[in-house]
Amino acid sequence: MNNLGQKIREVREKQHLLLRQVAAYLEIDTALISKAERGERNLNREQVVKLAIFLNDSEEEFISLWLCDKIISVVGDDNYAIQGTQKALKIIKKEINK
Repeated sequence: MNNLGQKIREVREKQHLLLRQVAAYLEIDTALISKAERGERNLNREQVVKLAIFLNDSEEEFISLWLCDKIISVVGDDNYAIQGTQKALKIIKKEINK
């Protein structure tokens, strides 16, 4: 399971929502949201924002976890992952502060 998937399941279960209810709101198949919770499929950014709104949770948290999962899927097991992400973080900070 990925970080966003864990968060989705946690919030959904706290609110006693069924997978099919969430899937219907997102206009996707129930299997897709189930796979997203297990980290087997990725949602797109629009779906993540829509999901945060539906679950009445932090859009910032959902997008942050979504981005985190994307980064980990690309560099997670590379020997230079930490060095590379630290360099990327410095560049991102410079871009944001322009």
